[in-house]
Amino acid sequence: MMFLLRAAGALDRFAGGCGRFLGWFTLAMVVIQSLVVAMRYGFDGGSLAMQDAVAYLHGAALMLGLAYALQSGAHVRVDVVYRRLSPRGKAWVDAVGCLIFLLPLCVFIGYGSLQFAASSWAVQETSNSADGLGGVYLLKSLIPLAAATLALQGLSQLARALHTLMQAESSDNFSNIVTTAAETPAKREPEQQPHPLVREAAGEASA
Repeated sequence: MMFLLRAAGALDRFAGGCGRFLGWFTLAMVVIQSLVVAMRYGFDGGSLAMQDAVAYLHGAALMLGLAYALQSGAHVRVDVVYRRLSPRGKAWVDAVGCLIFLLPLCVFIGYGSLQFAASSWAVQETSNSADGLGGVYLLKSLIPLAAATLALQGLSQLARALHTLMQAESSDNFSNIVTTAAETPAKREPEQQPHPLVREAAGEASA
């Protein structure tokens, strides 16, 4: 069980580090977009490269932030039933949901986007605008990378759910043992019969 917690902790630290790093992407995106607006309406100018930079930063923050959002519980979820469950019930929902929905979806997105990214790498795809940024293939490569990071965070949640279920099972087994021991009557040792000579002597004495 400790291995599951250590693995989950390592994956959580990875997702948390990525999330904190991507926070700077959001700040840079706001600053660049503000400069674009100021140049357009204040100086009657603009920059396609800066506009592409905003799109690149937005794509990176969105794609690579999926794992951090999953870790922090920021994804939209319908928890009308989930919030009323016991810790064991929540662990079952997390484990089954991860195995049946999350991980297969990550595999589908990752595998389906590999050819899409490989084709972009093959031609070294750049922006359609002459003054735009290049490296569109790098942006498209974020799709399978996002699926991989999301799957890793899903494995972290699966590990924590399994740990909770194993703890609950161990607790139930211990409770059953204690209950059985309490309900089982203690075996009474058979009474030892006195020796025949002792019984005969006792009979003569009473006579």
